[in-house]
Amino acid sequence: QVQLVESGGGLVQAGGSLRLSCAASGRTSSTYAMAWFRQAPGKEREFVAAISWSGGSAYYGDSVKGRITISRDNAKNTVYLQMNSLQPDDTAVYYCAAQARAIIATKASQYQYWGQGTQVTVSS
Repeated sequence: QVQLVESGGGLVQAGGSLRLSCAASGRTSSTYAMAWFRQAPGKEREFVAAISWSGGSAYYGDSVKGRITISRDNAKNTVYLQMNSLQPDDTAVYYCAAQARAIIATKASQYQYWGQGTQVTVSS
């Protein structure tokens, strides 16, 4: 019932910033909890951030806490990931995810809907 499309990835130098967007469509998409995951070559998919349907609660992975902010605009059915102080280790494909329980979660298996991903590359 939910379709997700990521955008905003690109190439930046270390210390730079990017804002990723995830456009959601489908029935009742604005009530779903949303999250961002990332996956680097040869690595497991890693939790980055999650946000409740209301936007009132957010949770961040330890590797990005303090550098990344997740937010959502339910009127536009869009979730954002503001990334600052980017480092080469942040290089990965970033995926948007949603789940119908409308609660935040940190495991990929807890999410039912996924976008195709957007590439983020941080050069040194």
